[in-house]
Amino acid sequence: MSFMRFLFFAISLFLLPVFASASGLGSDVRQLLVAIAPDWNSSSGELFGLQKSPDGTWKNTLGQPIPVLFGKQGLAWGRGVLGADEHGLHKTENDRRAPAGVFKIGRIYTYDAALPAGAEYPFHTVTDGDAWVDDPALPEYNRYVAVDLRNPPPWYARQRMRLNDFAYRWLVEIRHNADPPVPGMGSAIFFHIRRGKTRPTSGCTSMSEANLVRTIRWLRASEHPHYALLPRVEYRLKRKAWGLPDNILAAAPGTLAEKK
Repeated sequence: MSFMRFLFFAISLFLLPVFASASGLGSDVRQLLVAIAPDWNSSSGELFGLQKSPDGTWKNTLGQPIPVLFGKQGLAWGRGVLGADEHGLHKTENDRRAPAGVFKIGRIYTYDAALPAGAEYPFHTVTDGDAWVDDPALPEYNRYVAVDLRNPPPWYARQRMRLNDFAYRWLVEIRHNADPPVPGMGSAIFFHIRRGKTRPTSGCTSMSEANLVRTIRWLRASEHPHYALLPRVEYRLKRKAWGLPDNILAAAPGTLAEKK
């Protein structure tokens, strides 16, 4: 090996930890929802809500872990803030897998005229003219669209949001494949009300309405909330490089969602 090649190799090894830390969670993120799944094929797990203290430590401030449900087929890497470049299975449209990684939390969409008492977060009351496009062939794919009902597009009936479905009374956007959307890589990923204690989703993260309302009351836009969803082994591998809380795994036995 030539001296120059050796020098480049040595410098690369020295800078690797710097690049790794630079690619972690942003310093402005002070609220983090963390969901741990037992493995990649699990459709249930536990959700924790953590707040970053001024000294940089993460504290569980949402309360008891929340039992949550994921995609029927488990998890696959999603396209968010972290995880998009990982090796392995990646989420695609209609694969019935929840996206794994770290994601920004977007707006809340609700059938109600107001958020629950005590909540302070950007929201939109869903009307008959609102749609979320999940057809990869459309240029509006994985975007919220306000439709003119006097002249609705031909796809509107299949993409409308106001379905009067109890599970969608509260939708909290998980910004997977959003910046920008890539056709076919998955769309319309939200936190929403579960349809049953053991019934998984098509790719969203669901929970009881009481727990979802508790989460909505906890969120604050000024704290730049993000969502981290990972299998237990991946969380252990990524925790340090991604700057994730180190006090989650001991509190996550992985069976709470199945017990309740």
